[in-house]
Amino acid sequence: MTRRHVPEPSAGLAGRVALVTGAASGIGAATAHRLAAAGARVAVLDRAFEPARTVAAEITDRGGEARAYRVDVSDGDAVTATVARVVTEFGRLDLACNNAGVPGVLADTADYPPSVWHRVLAVNLTGVFHCLQAELRQMRRQGTGGAIVNTASVAGLRGVPGASAYAAAKHGVVGLSTSAAVEYAAAGIRINVVCPGLVRTPLPTFATADFAAAHPIGRAATPEEIADVICFLLSDAASYLTGAVLPVDGGLAAGTVRP
Repeated sequence: MTRRHVPEPSAGLAGRVALVTGAASGIGAATAHRLAAAGARVAVLDRAFEPARTVAAEITDRGGEARAYRVDVSDGDAVTATVARVVTEFGRLDLACNNAGVPGVLADTADYPPSVWHRVLAVNLTGVFHCLQAELRQMRRQGTGGAIVNTASVAGLRGVPGASAYAAAKHGVVGLSTSAAVEYAAAGIRINVVCPGLVRTPLPTFATADFAAAHPIGRAATPEEIADVICFLLSDAASYLTGAVLPVDGGLAAGTVRP
């Protein structure tokens, strides 16, 4: 019996052009570094331009190719212009990770500040929509397929008391992504979702010691652990995977806390 060749997790990334939003820190920065280490050429996008430039410089110093771009993903025109600039400067777009997000505040629904609600939805859901539209249009024009990963959250799979805006946005990312995955599968464009649990990042979160302990694996993830899954989904090793919603959460979504 001939053994079928199984691609490496980074297969097909070398030389491809990848775009990562929210790439100035945390999961986005780790993903940009992982993609570059696998040979991809990386566009580092973030509203915080100087930290994004630092990430791009770190990649370049290690022999990779990266450029930083300032963009607020809640601004659809800015997203369209930035994706066009990436394509002009890199020549094409093959891969994208839409990761930019904000946490909002901790408040019960009746008391949730409407201004914060609108900002969370604008960045975490509408921002993904803006990016997805621009990326899909470019990949469709190229006619050579592509791969996209959107970052949701375990909050996109279950309710989170006190975080209604965040949970609503992340549930929306799941629905948006799976719908688009079906629409563009025949065009060879794969769209998948990662749903992290608690991740050790510099950004503010709703994390508490009790929340960390609720993860059956017993700890928070590192950004690199989430980035590894994202890079797998973007690679040819996941060539038959589209419309998938993957909890990367140490088992949090799979069970309940033991009494």
